[in-house]
Amino acid sequence: MFSTKTEPGTPPPVRRWSITGRLSAANAVKTLVILAIVGGVLYWGLARELRQQDAKLVASKLAVLEHLVATYPLTAEAIESEIEHEAGEGGPLSYFLRIVEPSGRVAHETPGMPAALPVGAFPTPLPSEAASLGCAECDWSSDRRFLLGAHRASALGESERVVIQVAFDVERTRAMLRRYARLLAWVLSIGVLVSALGTLLLARLAVRPIHEITDRARLINASRLDLPPLSARPWPAELRGLAHDFDQMLARLGDAFARLSQFAADLAHALRNPINNLRGNAEVALSRTRTTEEYQQTLGSNLEELDRLSRLIDGLLFIARAEDPHLAIERTTFGVRREMDAVREFYEALSAERGVSVRCEGEATVTGDPVLVRRAVSNLLANALKHTTAGDHVHMEARPQPDGGAHIIVRDTGVGIAAEHLPRVFERFFRGDDARTEGAGLGLAIVQSIMRLHGGEATIDSAPGTGTAATLAFPASAPADRG
Repeated sequence: MFSTKTEPGTPPPVRRWSITGRLSAANAVKTLVILAIVGGVLYWGLARELRQQDAKLVASKLAVLEHLVATYPLTAEAIESEIEHEAGEGGPLSYFLRIVEPSGRVAHETPGMPAALPVGAFPTPLPSEAASLGCAECDWSSDRRFLLGAHRASALGESERVVIQVAFDVERTRAMLRRYARLLAWVLSIGVLVSALGTLLLARLAVRPIHEITDRARLINASRLDLPPLSARPWPAELRGLAHDFDQMLARLGDAFARLSQFAADLAHALRNPINNLRGNAEVALSRTRTTEEYQQTLGSNLEELDRLSRLIDGLLFIARAEDPHLAIERTTFGVRREMDAVREFYEALSAERGVSVRCEGEATVTGDPVLVRRAVSNLLANALKHTTAGDHVHMEARPQPDGGAHIIVRDTGVGIAAEHLPRVFERFFRGDDARTEGAGLGLAIVQSIMRLHGGEATIDSAPGTGTAATLAFPASAPADRG
């Protein structure tokens, strides 16, 4: 025997019914109630019908005796024969008959009747013309019950009416009802059992697809994300949506793991070069005694590599924060022309050095964070200057949209981007031969993250040799902060 131990203070696990158990129990209770109601109605109907039949038998026997006393004198042999005939020969009696004269003397009665059913035990006699039979039940002994009837009838040769009393043994009827009740009890028990077992079987068949989906979920791990799709199978209507969503979730997990693996590989590649450079510079500097100027050069080179690492880390941290669904940014409504002019002035010296002219025009209003918008425009302009040759120009334009939104377009006449690289230019660490990225490959990824924080989108149109146009599309109204 194995025992399950729990930590002190930990509440014991709560055992909850399964769906199949709940359905089986509920259906068993429902079947019990229905069968009990139906059985009760049937029992009541049968008992009522048998009671009416017994009453009719008593009434018919009273009618026979009324006819006899009206046809023959009370001392006639025909009356005595009829009463004694009911006694039968052996076995329990079914009828007890009695005729009481107007004076109160018993003229005829079935043998053994005085001790069990005295005259006073019967209901008040009614005239035979009365509509009511006046039947009543009484116990003779612990195992016998009688249905009693009494009438007043005219007798031949009597000035007053005589009393006719009839007692009918209803024990057979009671025995039949008891057998019927036992039969109903068996039917009720078997019906509830069959209903519970049937529901249990059907419920297990019904939830089997859920178990199959659960088993499939248990198979999922980082190395098993390429399982066959569930939605290809003929699922019940209630589970088709679940199977489809399960496949979509698996696809998203596969994409996320692929991106995570690629991200880890790209991050390792991005970190390897500056770290190798730092290590190489240190090894060279330590290989022999150096002059002060040589050490200063080594430290300056290391400082550049450290600055590159710092920018890389800052970019990664910004993208990670931007993907947080609970991140909230400060929003204000502002004109973007001022931010564009500020970026142009910041890169004025670099553009002059490269021999590239930068122009700004247009005005539009957006709702968002001016600092983030300026950073996005700055990254686009830095890439444009990097890939534009001397004598060409970069054109920045703010353009309001009919729907109330705004576009910021940064267009250059540089070398352009190859078509196969365009779908990936916003990916982290992507550095295609002609891709418009910062040295670490995070510039355009940061731009896209900034636009998604504002509920917008960044797009790029380009072709080799014709230049590139990057568009920042801001929505008409900024969405509510995530969180």
